[in-house]
Order: sequence, then structure tokens, then C-alpha cells
Amino acid sequence: MLTHIRPVAALTGALVLAASLTACGGSSAASDEKVVTVYSADGLKGEAGDGWYDKVFADFEKQTGIKVEYVEGGSGEMVQRALREKSNTQADVLVTLPPFIQQAGSKGLLQAYAPQGSDRVDGADKAPDGTWTSIVNNYFGFIHNKKELPTAPKSWEELLDSRYKNRLQYSTPGVAGDGTAVLIKAMHDFGGREPAMEYLKKLQANNVGPSSSTSKLAPKVDKGELLVANGDVQMNFAQSKSMPNLGIWFPAKGDGKPTTFALPYAAGLVNKAPHGENGKKLLDFLLSEGAQREVSAVGGGFPARKDVKPTDANALALGKLLEGVEVFEPDWADIDENLTAYVDAWKSATGS
Repeated sequence: MLTHIRPVAALTGALVLAASLTACGGSSAASDEKVVTVYSADGLKGEAGDGWYDKVFADFEKQTGIKVEYVEGGSGEMVQRALREKSNTQADVLVTLPPFIQQAGSKGLLQAYAPQGSDRVDGADKAPDGTWTSIVNNYFGFIHNKKELPTAPKSWEELLDSRYKNRLQYSTPGVAGDGTAVLIKAMHDFGGREPAMEYLKKLQANNVGPSSSTSKLAPKVDKGELLVANGDVQMNFAQSKSMPNLGIWFPAKGDGKPTTFALPYAAGLVNKAPHGENGKKLLDFLLSEGAQREVSAVGGGFPARKDVKPTDANALALGKLLEGVEVFEPDWADIDENLTAYVDAWKSATGS
């Protein structure tokens, strides 16, 4: 896990103050504190402080005076942390990938709030009950080392070749959002759970092993320690600015078309958030037209608002990446309901 927390003292003081006021029977003043705490899946913060989060959080603080306290990790990891803290809530805003944002909603971790601008987000990219809204659109993908593997593999089957032994890795399903996406795409491409698990059992012979965070894999691919790893378009495109050997690709089943699916960063207001009003202000800001226009230019992603259509160089390059790739829509309700069973099947198949 890669974790960033800034600055701890201010956050701790705010929480202590809130607790003391509550103990005295008074109303909590936590919402008046100039702080908002974000738990987020990794990918939107730049390795060198040059990511979309870095820019929008700085702009938000300048405009509002509210400091963003930031904690990041794998998608499932962030939901589990929020769940453990349910009786003593620490986070105000939770950002994670499907199916973990649905999981957070079903476990009562989120409260309904429709940020300003959410009416411009497609219906499939927000919760029907208003508990979460996509803030950055994104797609699942894989990466390869362009120097040692100039031509990306075309199919899942190619990855079974012995040349990839101990030079292939994917993040852990059930812990990382992109790792869970490996299961989702394999089940789609192979036509069901059983054939997908049969394939992943074979692939395990080449797999280096578990990784709780997908972002840790890109540096290994860039350096040539790995030839292939999983990822997502936004994160890997942003990383390629400082990791020139990264190439993005999408596996196909046999001679079929390459496929992918939308894997947006979705944000929700945490239930019983200690700084709920500040959380609402941040969600509004993240979906503002100005912040959305910087999603591609700064963050290497796709705007969540359908009325924002950037034409910067990154936006054009991202559009080209998806040319000829079939985009399917997973059954997120089924995945939310059966995620534990799918992950257990993967553990059994791979011996993980």
C-alpha cells in the first residue's frame, strides 16, 4: 500500500476537538474545521506531485481555505478501512473503483449527496440512490515494457508462454480494483466463471505473486523487471510521462477483438462524515467544469461530465488508444452480490 497523509497533526486535533465536544453533550464543531479527509484508490495523485489530485486539491484549498488530508491504497483496502472505522468515522470522502464503490454503498458507508454538476454525469456512472458519482472516467487495461517487448501481446493465450515466467504480475482481486477487474474481464472474455478460473489457474505458473496496489507494478514494468502487468488507462497514461517504457494494451480472447470496460473513479460522501459540509464542497469542486477540463490535460483520464469535451493532446491520444477496442458493460449488481464467491473461486484456482 502506498499511503500519503497530510498533515496528521491538524486532522488529529480536529478529531480530538470533535470527540471532546460530543462527550460534553454539545454539538460537534468538526464541520467548522478547515479540513476534509479523503480516502482514495491510487492513480489520481502524481508520482512527482503533478497529478490531477495534486492540482485540484491545491486549487480547492486556495479557493476555500480547506486543507485536504489524503490517504490512498487499493480500492478494496480503502473500503475495508472505512468499514473498520464505521463506529468512529475518520474519512469525509471515499473515492474507489467499481465494484468497491457499490460495496461501500451496500454496507452503509455512504450517504446520499448529488454534487453540483452530477446532473451532467451519465446515469450509468452514478448511483441510482445518489450515494456516489463518477469524478474521472477510466478503462481497464494492461501494460507492457516497450523496450524489451516492442509489440504488445494480442491475446490472453500468449501470456501463457514460458517467456513470461516470473515476468508477469497482476494485482490481487478483492483487494485492488484493477486486480478485481482482471477477474471481471476474464469472465467476460472466456464466457463465464469456470473457463476464466481454468485460464487463470494456468496463468499462475507465470505470475510473480500478489500485489495490494496496482500502481506499484508500473515501475517494475518500466524498469524491465516485469514484461507485462495489469493497470488502467488513466493511471498508466499518467505514469508514462515519467516512465517512458510503458505501453498500454488490451487482451483479446484468441483471435477476437480486444476488449475493455469502464472503470471510473467514483466518489461518495461518507456516512457520518466528521467534516461533511467540507466533503460536499470538495465533491462539488471535483465535478466543476474547470476541474473536469483538467482530467485529461493533467490527469491523463476521461472527464466524468458528458458536457466537458477536452481537445488537448492527451485527450486526443487517449481517444486513439481505444480505437478498435470493444467496450462492454459488466453486470455490477451481480458482481457486487457475488464478489466474495468470485474471489474465493480465484483463490481456489490459483492457490492464492
